[in-house]
Amino acid sequence: MDDLKKLRNTLLEKMKFRENNQNAQVQVQVKVAMATCGIASGAKEVMDFMAEEFDKRNIEAVVTQTGCMGYCYAEPTIEVKLPNNEPVIFGWVDLKKADRIIEKYIRNNELVEGIIPLNFASIDDNLNDETTERKKQIRIALRNCGVINPENIDDYIGRDGYQALGRCLTELSPDVVIDQVKKSGLRGRGGGGFPTGLKWEITRKSVAKPKYVVCNADEGDPGAFMDRSILEGDPHSVIEAMAIAGYAIGAEFGVVYIRAEYPLAIERLKIAIGQARVLGLLGRNIFGTDFCFDIELRYGAGAFVCGEETALIHSMEGNRGEPTVKPPFPSVSGYLGLPTNVNNVETFANIPPIITKGAEWFASIGSEKSKGTKVFALAGQINNVGLIEVPMGTTLRDVIYEIGGGIRDSREFKAVQTGGPSGGCLTKKHLDTPIDYDNLIASGSMMGSGGMIVMDEADCMVAIAKFYLEFTVEESCGKCSPCRIGNKRLFEILEKITKGNGTLEDLEHLRTLGNVIKDTSLCGLGQTSPNPVLSTLDNFFEEYYEHVVDKKCRAGVCKSLMKYIIQEDNCVGCMACARNCPVNAITGEKKLPHLINQHICIKCGACMEKCKFNAIYTN
Repeated sequence: MDDLKKLRNTLLEKMKFRENNQNAQVQVQVKVAMATCGIASGAKEVMDFMAEEFDKRNIEAVVTQTGCMGYCYAEPTIEVKLPNNEPVIFGWVDLKKADRIIEKYIRNNELVEGIIPLNFASIDDNLNDETTERKKQIRIALRNCGVINPENIDDYIGRDGYQALGRCLTELSPDVVIDQVKKSGLRGRGGGGFPTGLKWEITRKSVAKPKYVVCNADEGDPGAFMDRSILEGDPHSVIEAMAIAGYAIGAEFGVVYIRAEYPLAIERLKIAIGQARVLGLLGRNIFGTDFCFDIELRYGAGAFVCGEETALIHSMEGNRGEPTVKPPFPSVSGYLGLPTNVNNVETFANIPPIITKGAEWFASIGSEKSKGTKVFALAGQINNVGLIEVPMGTTLRDVIYEIGGGIRDSREFKAVQTGGPSGGCLTKKHLDTPIDYDNLIASGSMMGSGGMIVMDEADCMVAIAKFYLEFTVEESCGKCSPCRIGNKRLFEILEKITKGNGTLEDLEHLRTLGNVIKDTSLCGLGQTSPNPVLSTLDNFFEEYYEHVVDKKCRAGVCKSLMKYIIQEDNCVGCMACARNCPVNAITGEKKLPHLINQHICIKCGACMEKCKFNAIYTN
């Protein structure tokens, strides 16, 4: 127990030193969001520039990197804290603006354009406070993202890091830990929504050994980047949670299965694992106890089907990533045929606060059957693209208009796709639907891992369904016929409709075949793959009807149904359209109205682009 006391004292000293240091600090503090989105927008150049300028101008300042702050639409983003001032977040920071921030705000405390209002509450705030409620967001899984340096374990420890693990090993039995997770009401954030505590309990009761803890970091939904952002911004939270899960179920081995397309997340995970080993937080006799636990990484090749836990396990074993029939479930027979607990990144990120702040605290947030918060990646035709975390039960209206800032260019909202290729498209009538597992399923969609893509009137819903189905066809493992063949036939019907060759019978075939695929496919990928088609048929049938009967795409997306037409009254016969048509589809004499041959036209739009008299329109 002497080793335990020594290690706990070391952690407490680090926390105390950090607190005292922060209280005593008088210098300027600058945090730069250095996640993938920020780096791609030039954040590294901004960070280097500011550090150099502080040296040149003899300004006492500390510049550090953080993970994603969530404001992906405003990258690069930085947080600046002046002595005795509240932190201020600036967006759209290029080198010129960084220079203005240094000269005006930091030197003279003058405001600079581009300040982003803080729109979320932290887990330490009073969640019943009216001001907190108006912010709409509560960060639990994202509590450290954009706050700490993900490559510095001291930063994590300074935010109560590894205290949950220490408490579990020294004060709580494995059964009590599992009971706390069960009482919290935490459900799997990977899409299935299975109760996390129950999954842990089943794995603990399995008698075979050794057991394994697996973190599913293989998010593959188009437009989804929640798990990547957590690993890039707060890798230690997942490491700590996996160790807690290992203690609870009786496992000594952990594996993070992560897609190889996440190089920054992989790099920071490796750094974090190495740091945890150095401090004795991974490896042998953690906290001086008999508990031993370590983690290794396995890389996925980006197969969407490997998000399904049995396919993921087969890929980890070096086999083809194909799902198998359940039961047996991985909790009984998983990796190498041994009991395996699989949770995704976001699920694990919620575990440490549940242990430190209590199951009742977590269960007080959210809705009756869906507790806590959910992280969403907002994308599509919305002003504030980025990462958000809202309490379960928040409405789509609040997410899209309050947090997301509404639709781009003041256009009309049309639909929102939740759950990725496995989800469905929800419409205006669903805007006041509380977001939780059960309500989304009842509305014809699903939670999924957290992708949320917003669409406006410029989107064609038939083309959207076709896009998602094309993705599913490409990603199907091919093991079962309903998914392998059925989705291919669905896609062919949609392709036929978008090319103007569809019939009313095709619409019936879409619905019938979609329901058969749902009922007969082997795994969740196939069982949910027709959802985009079926939900758009239900909510946007008139668009399908127009494609089939009127041979018209109201959004002008399906090129085969578009016609470029020259308006005689406006055409002056300047010949610009004819000269730029790549297939010579435009005929006419100089200074006389021209005509487009619809049989030759390839709908490239070059004629409309070159016309200076607004004489060409689409129909």
